[in-house]
Amino acid sequence: MDKMIVAATQNQHKIREIEAITQEFGMKIISRDEAGVPKVEIVEDGKTFEDNSYKKAYEIMKLCGKITIADDSGLVVDCLDGAPGVYSARFAGEDGDDKANNEKLIRLIKDVPYEKRTARFVSVITMVFPNGETIVARGEVEGHLVLEEQGANGFGYDPLFVPVGYQETFGIIDPEIKNRISHRANALMKLKEKLQEREA
Repeated sequence: MDKMIVAATQNQHKIREIEAITQEFGMKIISRDEAGVPKVEIVEDGKTFEDNSYKKAYEIMKLCGKITIADDSGLVVDCLDGAPGVYSARFAGEDGDDKANNEKLIRLIKDVPYEKRTARFVSVITMVFPNGETIVARGEVEGHLVLEEQGANGFGYDPLFVPVGYQETFGIIDPEIKNRISHRANALMKLKEKLQEREA
């Protein structure tokens, strides 16, 4: 199997997290730039993480003709009826950043008691092959939200998210541990199983 895979994402954090896990399977992730993919903006207008993940992988694969991997991920908050969900990256608006997104989330949940501030991170990873074959893997990690950012590790909503079984947020937890228990790790493990089945 061709072990060179193009990452549809341009988010270096995500590429590092994905490669930290894929390298043990002998998969090297290269960026869109390294693959010579033209600079195009892919509109993430899907209603689900699966829709967006597939669209990103498929569009980039068409441009480069190589196996492409894409991740769509976000935070699903129960007391907000699943928001921010697929809008996690732009929760505070198109010009929003991690800080603005976190501030908006805190405002919306500040009156909700801790035990009801349940949430999960979801990651859907899609690998699209030039022959049209598609592998989809979904991973989740359950947790609770705190009302102030804690820790400088991670990115996005990590400083507000305490995974089940831990006392600290993803912003504090050692990145090696996070890479073992995160939604992306869970999705990548499922991807690994599917790849193994494919090669069997």
